[in-house]
Parts: sequence; structure tokens; C-alpha cells
Amino acid sequence: MNNDIVVKVENVKKSFKIYYDRNKTLKDILSMPGRGREEKREVLKGISFNVKRGEAIALIGKNGCGKSTMLKLLTKIIYPDSGNIEVKGKVSSLIELGAGFHPDMSGRENIYLNASIFGLTKKEIDEKLDDIIAFSELESFIDNPVRTYSSGMYMRLAFSVAINVQAEVLLIDEILGVGDVSFQKKCFERLKEIKENGATIVIVSHSMGQIEQICDRCIWICDGVIKEEGKTKTVDAHYYQYMEAERLGRIEKDEAEERKVKKEKTEEMELPAFCSKHAKRKGGEDVFFDDIVLTNDVGEETVVYNSESNIHLKITVKSKLVDCNANFSVSICNREGQVYYGTNLVAERGDLLRLRGNNEFSVTFDKLNLLSGKYYVNVGLYNKQNDVLDEIKLAKSFLIHSDYDLKETGIIHVDHKWDMGKVDIISYE
Repeated sequence: MNNDIVVKVENVKKSFKIYYDRNKTLKDILSMPGRGREEKREVLKGISFNVKRGEAIALIGKNGCGKSTMLKLLTKIIYPDSGNIEVKGKVSSLIELGAGFHPDMSGRENIYLNASIFGLTKKEIDEKLDDIIAFSELESFIDNPVRTYSSGMYMRLAFSVAINVQAEVLLIDEILGVGDVSFQKKCFERLKEIKENGATIVIVSHSMGQIEQICDRCIWICDGVIKEEGKTKTVDAHYYQYMEAERLGRIEKDEAEERKVKKEKTEEMELPAFCSKHAKRKGGEDVFFDDIVLTNDVGEETVVYNSESNIHLKITVKSKLVDCNANFSVSICNREGQVYYGTNLVAERGDLLRLRGNNEFSVTFDKLNLLSGKYYVNVGLYNKQNDVLDEIKLAKSFLIHSDYDLKETGIIHVDHKWDMGKVDIISYE
């Protein structure tokens, strides 16, 4: 293995046997013959990646994709069915915090017990004891039995032990939410220190904001294989889009079923399939919107956009009339109908659409600069007298994932600059 490579994973596969209500007696076997069946589930289907010395990487993916299994393989808690894993140097794993703690022993005694599991000698633990206790902020309780600790105190002590082990490779699984907000921040700052000191870190987390701050690279695991690997911010954005699109797809399916049931019960006119659940329609008999599709710059249909993305609306209109001149309007609003932006052909260009049979056109919104949230598109067709031909409020929904989250409030991002003049600036820390 290359000296710069600390973790090497080559075509690793791992599967588990899943048992369904295993039969225990002869009576069970005879009365319920299918009850004891088992299923082989392949969790990892050929994973390969390398981690360089001093690099921090994140493993992301939805629950059950295999990322935590991969971390347990790196710690040698479990072993792969096939493939090869090599890890250089002393490993500290923050996977099962507090594993080995004895409830009747004091916090101080459990520090010695837990640290010995990480491979520290008594002398090494003696040298680190004061730092571990100080970091945990449990000085007043350190000689009390651990069974008297709250869950937060228990996790603080366990994290403090694990984080003070001077390891060359640190493996972390979903434990960055330890304790209160202040302690979480301190834990995160310690991780950044450990990284700056040259440790190699592999993190499994659902917290995109945290891993973007600490990780150099991100590996997205989907259904047991690597779907994407690259710069953390880029992969995170694609993962977020994928998850939101999947979630909204389930919602849209449920909404379509609701509309179908509603139509059967009330015999009302069904909204077009492209409409959101909250859409409200007026008109649409002789001239009507037949389809509205939202796409990104490469023509992919999606419902999740970055605040600086362009959104393309591809619109199809059908007209039963031989000749129809219509004004087209479009606007963007929130769920309550508050319009953030709107325009129409007559006001902006002095033009009308000449509609005959099937008609297609598009509108592009450049860099909306909206902050994160769910938004809707309103569309309308009107004749010269401004009578409604077809109007659909809340026709299509889309999500904005903003890079300005937690930094700004409101609806939109406004470009701005800070000029502090001669005022002294100090760190908030």
C-alpha cells in the first residue's frame, strides 16, 4: 500500500442473513411452516476507495445503504465476505460510545475501563485523565456511579474518552450530536484540531453542514455501491437533490391517489396530473395547460434547485379553438399564495400568444436567489379582455436548497458587502 494511503478498500462485499420469526418448537414448524424463513441481504456490493494520510472523508447515504456497515468493517468489528481492507496506524472508533461502561462503577473507573479498550496503558490513561475529565465537564460527578448519570452525561464521558485517544485514524459514526449545543460545538472544534494535527478521519453522518466544514471529500453510497465520489459540497448537493426528489415523488404519488379518490366521490373535474396537491384551477375548457415541466440547465426534470440555479419551465398549451390570442402570465409564490415575483407577456413584451392546436414554449428564471424553502409556480392564460381562459394557482412546486442557510433570514438572498471601517473586529469564539 502506498505510504500516503492510510485506508485502502478494494471491492468489498458484505451480506447478512435476515431471519423472520424463527420457529422454536415442533408445533411452530408444523402449524406455521413459512415462519422460520431466512433471507440473505447483500448490504455492500463491491465498494472500493482510498483515504490519504491527514484526509477527512464522509460516507453519506440514506438509512440502510451500507455506510455504517462499511465503518464497522474498517474497525474490524465485522469482516467482509470478499474483498480487501487495509488500515495503517492506531485506530480509534467513535461508533458505540460507552461500550464496556459498567453502571455500578464510577465515571473515573469507567474512564480507565473504556480507555483500556482503545489500547491505552494505565500510565497513558493517568497522563490523560485530567484532560478527559475536564473535557467532559463532569468534575462534580466523576466519582459517582455511571448509573446515576443522565443519558447526556453518559455520552459526554464516553465521547471525552474516545476523543482523547491519540489515534492516527479516527472513525466516527453519527455521534456529533452529543450533549447540549455548547458541548457539541466543543466536540466539533476538537475534531477540527485532530484533523489539523494530521489524523485521518472517516465520518458517517447525515449532518451536511458539519461534514462540509471538516471533510475534504465525500462518498455517497446508494444501495450498496458508490453512486458518487468527489468534493464534499458538490456530492452533498447532489445527494440532497436525490433525497428530496425521492421524497416529493412519494408525496406526488399520494397526492395523485387523493385526487383520484376525490374525483370519484365528488365527480368534480380532475386537475391535470402535472399539478401539485394544492393547485386551484379556473377555466380550462377550450384553451388549457396540458403540461408544465421544471428542468435544470441540462434538461433534467427535477424539483430541487440551488439558490443560484436556473429554472426552466417547459409549457404545453392545447387549444380547441381555430384561432385564439392569449396573454400568458407566470409568477412564483409561497404556499399561502404570497407572490415573490410575477410577469406577463403583454406587460413585458407587448405580445400575445397565437394558440392553435398543440403549442409549446418555455420560460427561464435566472438565479432566483431565494433562500431555502418550498415554492410554487402560478400560470395563467387570458384573452384581450382579460377574461380567464385557464388559470392554475400553485400549479407546480419546487424546493430551493440555499448555501446561505443559517447565515441569512427572510425570503431572498441580496448580494452585499461588509465595510467595518476603523472598527476593531474580534472573533466570536
